[in-house]
Amino acid sequence: MVSGPRFEPSLIKNKAKREDVYRKKKKAKSQDKLQRRLAQAKLEAQDPATKQKRKAENVPHTLDNMREFDPSILTAEPQAQAQASSSALQLDPLEKSQDPDTPTLDSSSVPPNDTAADIASDEFASYFESVLDPRVPPKVLITTGFKATKVTYDFCDELSTIFPGAEFIRRKKGKGFEMGKVAVWAGKRGYTNLCVVNEDMKKPNAITIVHLPNGPTAYFKLTSIANSKRIRGHAKATTHYPELVLNGFVTRLGHAVGRMFQTLFPPMPEFQGRQVVTLHNQRDFLFFRRHRYAFRSTEKVALQEIGPRFTLKLRWLTKGIPAVQHMGEPAKRLEFDNGDNDRVDEQSPQDAEEAGKGEQSEEGGSKQGVEPPRQNEYLWIWKPELETTRRTFFL
Repeated sequence: MVSGPRFEPSLIKNKAKREDVYRKKKKAKSQDKLQRRLAQAKLEAQDPATKQKRKAENVPHTLDNMREFDPSILTAEPQAQAQASSSALQLDPLEKSQDPDTPTLDSSSVPPNDTAADIASDEFASYFESVLDPRVPPKVLITTGFKATKVTYDFCDELSTIFPGAEFIRRKKGKGFEMGKVAVWAGKRGYTNLCVVNEDMKKPNAITIVHLPNGPTAYFKLTSIANSKRIRGHAKATTHYPELVLNGFVTRLGHAVGRMFQTLFPPMPEFQGRQVVTLHNQRDFLFFRRHRYAFRSTEKVALQEIGPRFTLKLRWLTKGIPAVQHMGEPAKRLEFDNGDNDRVDEQSPQDAEEAGKGEQSEEGGSKQGVEPPRQNEYLWIWKPELETTRRTFFL
C-alpha cells in the first residue's frame, strides 16, 4: 500500500509544500507499480502458464474487436457467433468441453453459406471466368477531371506505374467527354477498367473506378497522399507484375470492393520482382502501400517501401457505368404561356423521329456497345445516419 498524507495535496495552500507532497506521492505510486510488475514477471518466469492465462484474460477493448455484428459478414454465422459469445461469458475454455449442459450448434439450423453463389453471379464473374491469357495485364485507362493541375497529373503518373497495364490520357473539356461516354469509349477499345482522379483546391481528393464494360462503379474519397519522393529511403519500382494482398474485407460489400481491385492487377504475379501491393481495410479506411521485400535469412524478411501511399474511403457503389443525363435529347421547343395549364404538350412524329436520330448519332449509343444510363442506380451509398455508433463498419 502507498503511504500518503492524511489529506489531499490540493488542500495545501502553500504552493511549494503542495508541489513537494504531490511529487512524493506520485513517486511512491510509480515505485509501488514497478514492484508489483517485477514480482509478476518473476512469477511468470517460473510458471509460463500464468503468463498465458493473463494474456487470455487481459484483452484490450478496441473498436475493431468490439465491432457490431453485421449479417452481411461472410466469415461468421450469426447463430454460431451468438452462442459462442454467450458461452464465453459463462464458462472457461476448459469447462466448455467438460460440461454436458453446454449448448451445441445444430448444423441443420445454420443457414447455408451462399458466398459461392454470390461470387458466381456477381458483376466480376465474367472477368474471372474468362479464358484470357493470365500473363497479359488488364488494360486500365487513367484520366482526370476537366480542369486538372500538375499535382494531379503527377499523381496519375505514379498510378500508371502501379497497374502494369495502365495508360494515362489527359481528359479534355467539353460536351462528349462525360465520364459515362468515356467509359463507353474505353470499353469498346478493350479497356477493362477506368480510373478517374478528381481534385479539389488543386489537390487530388477522390478516385472513381469503373469496371468495364458493364460496371459497377465505385467512388472513393482520397486522403493522406504521399508520393514516392516524399518517402524517405524509398525503393524504385520495376516493371514486374506485383503481388496483391487484400486484408480485412469481410462483408459482402467489402468482398465486392476487393474483387474490383483484383481486376486491376494481373492474376499471375512475377515473384522475381519481389513487389507487393497491400490494401488493408481497417474501420472502412483502405490503406494503400507498395513495398519490395528481401529475405535476410530463413526467418527474417525486410521491407522497403516503394510508394506512393494514400488512403481510400468508399462513398458509394453503383450498378452500372456512370450515368449521362440528357444524352441525345433534342432542344426544347419555344412555347408560349396561353393560360391553359391543363394542356398536354404532345411531341409530333417528326420531332420524335429527330430525337431518335440524335440518340443514334451519339457516340456510345445503342448501335454497339453499352449505352450509359440516364440515372445512377446505387447499390450502396454512405450517409451520416448509417454510423449510429463508432463500432459500425460496412466493409
